[in-house]
Amino acid sequence: MNSEQISVLAHADHPVAAPLGDAAVRRLLESGIPRGAGRALDLGCGGGEWLLRALAMHPRLHAEGVDLFGHALARAHEAAVNFGVHRLVLHRQDAADFTAPHPFDLVLSVGAAHAFGGLLPTLAAARGHLARGGRVVIGDGFWEREPSPEAIEMLGDLADLSTTVNQVAADGWAPVYGHISARQELDDYEWA
Repeated sequence: MNSEQISVLAHADHPVAAPLGDAAVRRLLESGIPRGAGRALDLGCGGGEWLLRALAMHPRLHAEGVDLFGHALARAHEAAVNFGVHRLVLHRQDAADFTAPHPFDLVLSVGAAHAFGGLLPTLAAARGHLARGGRVVIGDGFWEREPSPEAIEMLGDLADLSTTVNQVAADGWAPVYGHISARQELDDYEWA
């Protein structure tokens, strides 16, 4: 089984491929989407769920999504057509190699830090696409308690929350909003 098939199966029953409820997704998007017209980019967009929600919330927003997986992009395209959304451009390529002729007011990358080699390289990639005064919404994990060697092997060598926030700030970012998935969100995601 290849990584695209694994991703499709792992996220088949969860609307945003992350352990977040609808209210949390809405709050995160509202904290990042510019008022009025603007551009949004999702690096590692999967099926485009975040972008489709952003486009539905803001009718003058234009969005682009980048992902390696053709099956996921086909789902995103089909959903956009079904919703009558014509403001979405999709790119099938490695998100780390993506370039655009214009900057973006919002750059998203939820659950795709592995494509860049971790959180700080993901933020560096986002910075390269960000318009002056733009915002970034990054979704990544952290350890709540000391992980087992098996957990590290499966999920990577993540930091704890305090270290993660300190790393982001030391990299020149000013975190303005954060969301930690509630137990129910995690349980819902695991069961999905």
